[in-house]
Amino acid sequence: MNLKEQIKADVKDAMRAKEVVKRNTLRNIQAAIKQIEVDERRDVTNSDVESIMMKYLKQREDAKVQFGDAGRDDLVEKEDAEIAIIQAYLPEPMDDVELESVLKEVITSVAAQSMKDMGKVMGAAKSAIGSRADGGRINVMVKKLLV
Repeated sequence: MNLKEQIKADVKDAMRAKEVVKRNTLRNIQAAIKQIEVDERRDVTNSDVESIMMKYLKQREDAKVQFGDAGRDDLVEKEDAEIAIIQAYLPEPMDDVELESVLKEVITSVAAQSMKDMGKVMGAAKSAIGSRADGGRINVMVKKLLV
């Protein structure tokens, strides 16, 4: 079962169990998936769904910070619940040691030697790592390795 079908089945399960937060979170993700399918007229792959979920996760984390700054603890808890639901569908994130070894391989494969090659490294790294690390972590690590 691919990720899109898993989400669809889990929405049904959440409706039966009356888990409102899970149902709403997964429906939002389904809407984003449907948006891509309609706009680009193609079926989404698991990597597309993972990237959609990473984008949604980033939005939830940003909202959590803003709600925390505004003192809205009720909304912070809601965002925490949504973040936990999304993370259950994403692959385990890479630790720093694993990320560094993958980036070293990418740097040698694209023959990067200085910060001028940052764009080539980032492009290759995103395809090699996928959704197991966010762009910010990759960027910081690449800068550290290319200096």
